Amino acid sequence: MRLIVGLGNPGGKYENTRHNVGFLIAQKLADKNRLSFKPSSLSRAIVAEGDIQGQKTAIVMPQTFMNRSGAAVRPISESLGIGNDEVLIVYDDFHLPLGQLRIRPGGSDGGHNGLHSVIYTLQSEEIARLRVGIGSPKNGQDQADYVLEEFDARERKELDFLVEKACDCCTAWLTNEFNEVMSQFNQKKEKGIK
Repeated sequence: MRLIVGLGNPGGKYENTRHNVGFLIAQKLADKNRLSFKPSSLSRAIVAEGDIQGQKTAIVMPQTFMNRSGAAVRPISESLGIGNDEVLIVYDDFHLPLGQLRIRPGGSDGGHNGLHSVIYTLQSEEIARLRVGIGSPKNGQDQADYVLEEFDARERKELDFLVEKACDCCTAWLTNEFNEVMSQFNQKKEKGIK
């Protein structure tokens, strides 16, 4: 079995914010594969389990706040016998332009509190991650304020495409060699998308 973890903050207040793009992708991936989320009996998380392209998969959305994500992930991965090399973390990144994806097999947390929590709790930086570009703050805007804002009207036009592309990347991660997935999805943002 493999584990895909979408990071975000629980509650309606955060539902459509940039910081919750990981949740949007996890929900869409579950919907596309007719999987339903249920509360976990192991941790503060909701989990959708099933088959995606022939691969047994659990999709997890922690229901802790972002900086405690690891506490929700570890009990599930341990209970299901999922090693760190079978986990993919999906999260927002304001260092990338809106719509750009970067999938990597490991590395530092890059200053992202949710990923930091997962790395700390699972005790390894060798955890695959899909960074989802949400664009960067403008005119000296505080980073924390920026990620907790909702996508604006212009960004929402791109959001469906971005979420679909990220779902395709997650599915490819389940079924293909990692180098192939990186080659396919770690491309510069396509021209014509602003």
